[in-house]
Amino acid sequence: MTNTTEANRDDLKQDDLKSNDFKNNELKTDNRVLLLDVQQLTIQTKQGKQTQTLVEDLNLQLHAGETIALVGESGSGKSISSLAMIGLLPDQLNVTGKVNLHQADFSHSKNLLQLNDKQLQQIRGRDIAMIFQEPMTALNPLHRVEKLVGEILHLRGLSKAEVRERVLALLTDVGIKEPEQKLRRFPHELSGGQRQRVMIAMALAQNPAILIADEPTTALDVTLQEQVLKLLKDLQEKRQMAMILISHDLKLIGRYSDQVIVMQKGQVKEQGATAEIFANPQDEYTQNLLDHDFGTALETANEHTVLTLNDVQVRFPIKAGLLNRVKDYVVAVEPLSLQLKQGECIGIVGESGSGKTSLALAIARLIDSEGRIQLDELQLDQLSEKKLRPYRHQFQIVFQDPFSSLNPRLSVGQIIGEGLEIQGLAKSEIQQRVAQVLTQVDLPTEFAERYPHALSGGQRQRVSLARALILEPKLIILDEPTSALDRTTQRAMVKLLRDLQAQMNLSYLFISHDLAVVRALSQRILVLHHGKVVEFQETNQLFANPQTDYTKALLQASLLTN
Repeated sequence: MTNTTEANRDDLKQDDLKSNDFKNNELKTDNRVLLLDVQQLTIQTKQGKQTQTLVEDLNLQLHAGETIALVGESGSGKSISSLAMIGLLPDQLNVTGKVNLHQADFSHSKNLLQLNDKQLQQIRGRDIAMIFQEPMTALNPLHRVEKLVGEILHLRGLSKAEVRERVLALLTDVGIKEPEQKLRRFPHELSGGQRQRVMIAMALAQNPAILIADEPTTALDVTLQEQVLKLLKDLQEKRQMAMILISHDLKLIGRYSDQVIVMQKGQVKEQGATAEIFANPQDEYTQNLLDHDFGTALETANEHTVLTLNDVQVRFPIKAGLLNRVKDYVVAVEPLSLQLKQGECIGIVGESGSGKTSLALAIARLIDSEGRIQLDELQLDQLSEKKLRPYRHQFQIVFQDPFSSLNPRLSVGQIIGEGLEIQGLAKSEIQQRVAQVLTQVDLPTEFAERYPHALSGGQRQRVSLARALILEPKLIILDEPTSALDRTTQRAMVKLLRDLQAQMNLSYLFISHDLAVVRALSQRILVLHHGKVVEFQETNQLFANPQTDYTKALLQASLLTN
């Protein structure tokens, strides 16, 4: 046992020296140290007697300090390619080609596709590490930060004191303030940006030569996106790591990658230097991805008020002591007032923790709040849950992650028709209404027989929208409905929402951190910061003449201003 521990410690010391090895070799080879050589990577699956190709002939060469970006729509093969490189795909998929990993001493290389699970375990984390898309599902909710980051270090023989010292150093490296206070926290006690930083610290624990970042900023606001990617870039330069960056956000790809590979349905459509491809895209698909035009928000003239908020405030109690008494309050949303007209969309923007979602949940009466909330003639804040239930169909909410908000045990038809079933409608009428609303959201009627896992992200979001529309609500609250979607799918969703708004005279509260999307849908925009309204203007006026430094910073971070 002692010999094993000493060997692990020696390995860890070697890992610490790895970045210096890359720097030294980099000087000798003029910044072109080859770390990963992928040749004709092909992934196939069998469906009955038919063979379906998921990825076809992917080739790339990754050098020390270089970032290669994989971009494309959902289902284009980006993530599955990266998982194949480190042997994380299920056995039923057939993976061919070569994934040659060059060792730290550059004396030889290994084809990762020929290694068994035990051999790959020695590669993962040490040579190639991965940051996954959604930290809340990737981080064990039962473990505290110290164990999450330090577990692998403990397994490699470091003492408890050594593990803590190294974990604190890693948390400091990834920009977590007051790391000592975060050691005892669970993932749910951290903000989205902090969870992402913890996952980065876990990935860096063994000083990997290559980091795969799979959509590392998808669910973050524009400011945090900038912070996380700048952090990754700084760490990359400091450690001389190579990085494979997977993203559907072309703005970020353009700023943080050296090479780009554009994929569609498993095929490489275009590949080369990022600057060249962005300046002169040759393929029509690439040109479409680079198109950031989401259209223009509708002009509305309806004066009928659908929603009125008067001094609405959200506070969460802080309880302490043996009797669990309320000692203080955390203010999530300071008192605010607004009126939403019929057929109008008000965009609500701000960083994580600004109070956007708390406000939405308060309006939907899913959390307690103070102040007056009136929907037409109905004063929602005065109704108990029992009295409110018959009126809930009048206001609906579409959540950010459709995969977690859709019941996986129900078919699409059952999910969409559930509200009508509660209202007591006949089965035949429910089926007819489900078919109609599926058509409204541009989905085939036969999708009623499918289950959520068989749909793409964009299709699941359309199902969530259909579930809301079928109840013919007066108000729909949209909480980050496009944040996890690729640009093409986002554009389609925005067009759909705008068309439905025009056809059905719908009123939206649209919460998003993507100001390009908000601009294309909203007539007015409310800017929140730490729960306080800092600006509330007509959309065009806000973009042309932002009144506060905070709004200017949001616009700058979104790359929408010069």
